[in-house]
Amino acid sequence: MSTWTTVRNPRSTTVSNLSRGTEAPLHPHHPSDPSRSDSPDPVYWVTPRHLAGDDGALAERIGDTLADLGWRMWPTSRHTLLYASPDNLRGAEWILAANPFELGGLPVAWQLSARPHATSAMTEWNAYFTTGVPYEALADLLVAIDADEATDTDFGGAETVLNALSAQGWLRDVDRPHTTATDPGLSDCVSLELMPPLIQDADPRPDLSGWQAWAEPVLGTPYLWCASFSASVPNGLVAGFTSSLASPVPVPRHSVPKSAEGRLTVVHRS
Repeated sequence: MSTWTTVRNPRSTTVSNLSRGTEAPLHPHHPSDPSRSDSPDPVYWVTPRHLAGDDGALAERIGDTLADLGWRMWPTSRHTLLYASPDNLRGAEWILAANPFELGGLPVAWQLSARPHATSAMTEWNAYFTTGVPYEALADLLVAIDADEATDTDFGGAETVLNALSAQGWLRDVDRPHTTATDPGLSDCVSLELMPPLIQDADPRPDLSGWQAWAEPVLGTPYLWCASFSASVPNGLVAGFTSSLASPVPVPRHSVPKSAEGRLTVVHRS
């Protein structure tokens, strides 16, 4: 099984060939519902979700979700979009334009964070997501963060995350059954690993482990997307993200990643 720990400052990172599409909304009657779109392109309902990509609309769809949740947004001098929850305890930032760093060779697009007090200068934990991550899983995670469900399901430790994946049919790794699970097609992996460089956490101890997730549609090819959670991210939140990621429910896309075309099933076209 391959693992990724590559985190580097990009020299001239660009994101190309991302079609302008839409992602499935979290709420059934969201005004940006792609099935109600005026776009001339057909909408394909595809599965599995974890290989469906972001349809080139990761910023817009997550921005819509945060607006629905009542989070405030303002642009920064670094050309990023910063969102804050109504109580100022949770934050999300679209940081792609700032070229912060890469995970697995892909540019980080969204950074989520939480702090114990509104006046705290330092965040308690952070989570990072590259381009290509399915919008639905990230949106479901944000809804859980907004609802402050951080510790409700945290008592099982790592098993909380692995059980959520097992419930969706994912398989535990034979060599690392207590820290790693993969999808049945062996194209996606969720694993508890040493935190890569540049991943920030309030716990200053060295050699901390945090959850990492990635998609590699074909072994040895570039990653489709990567995600990294710092050590202090509650397992209950990670489980919410991975459970949504592994959901068998089809999602609508105007286009799909070329690297995953042979591994996706079109359930319906509208």
